[in-house]
Amino acid sequence: MQKITPFLWFDKEAEEAVEFYTSVFKNSEKGKITRYTEEGREIHGMPAGTVMTVDFRIEGQNFTALNGGSTFGFTEAVSFVINCESQDEVDYYWEKLSRGGDPKAQVCGWLKDKYGVSWQVVPVVLSELLNGVNSEEVMKELLKMKKIEIAKLKRASELKQK
Repeated sequence: MQKITPFLWFDKEAEEAVEFYTSVFKNSEKGKITRYTEEGREIHGMPAGTVMTVDFRIEGQNFTALNGGSTFGFTEAVSFVINCESQDEVDYYWEKLSRGGDPKAQVCGWLKDKYGVSWQVVPVVLSELLNGVNSEEVMKELLKMKKIEIAKLKRASELKQK
């Protein structure tokens, strides 16, 4: 059993969101669904039979999605990083997860999906480039981007030092 499981609070879209996430990530699966009962209705306010939680797994990481009502929403204070091996992988996740999301929340590889969840779509080479000789040039280029473009960052890393 995984020691820590991220628990994502949705208004009423938990099952829909899980369907979406498991369609985006190829190595994923939907798990157990629990439903609200009449017990505690005065607290949770959900009709009996409504989906309460959906367990799911993405790339070996367990998650639970909860239909908890509109009391809480997602913020950028918590995000999920997707470490990408290639530009094709960056492009794939960026296109899938940003569709329907908040375009104003897109900067330096960060995006907010249509459910308000924040993701960082990051090439693994970024860390190496930001720790290289021309890290300032790389950072300057990175700050101009929404979706990260590896080729531009590599060109910036190869600029002659001034």
